[in-house]
Amino acid sequence: QVQLVESGGGLVQAGDSLRLSCVVSGPPFSNYHLGWFRQAPGKEREPVATITWSGYSSKYTDSVKGRFTISRDNDKNTVYLQMNSLRPGDGAVYYCAASTSWPMNDPNHINFWGEGTLVTVSS
Repeated sequence: QVQLVESGGGLVQAGDSLRLSCVVSGPPFSNYHLGWFRQAPGKEREPVATITWSGYSSKYTDSVKGRFTISRDNDKNTVYLQMNSLRPGDGAVYYCAASTSWPMNDPNHINFWGEGTLVTVSS
């Protein structure tokens, strides 16, 4: 069983930065593509940034391109999301996700989820 534990969320002001981390335990870390999804109140869960098992390819939703960076450290079994120039619209619960399928566009095709970490951005 794969377990994902997120950390790093919090309350920040618009323009600030945060780095989310997700530690993955269980079967070999490198077996999975990883990603970050987010869900705001009243909205569907959406992919924010995803990265292949090798780390060589990543995808971002348009609204975060140039501001967010996803990375993974296969030695530490950890995936990160560096979020810069945060906006109030970025506020949501951010979920770490692991999948054997690529691309990771559809939440219904995710194999494992973390419990989420809340990011709140004040204006």
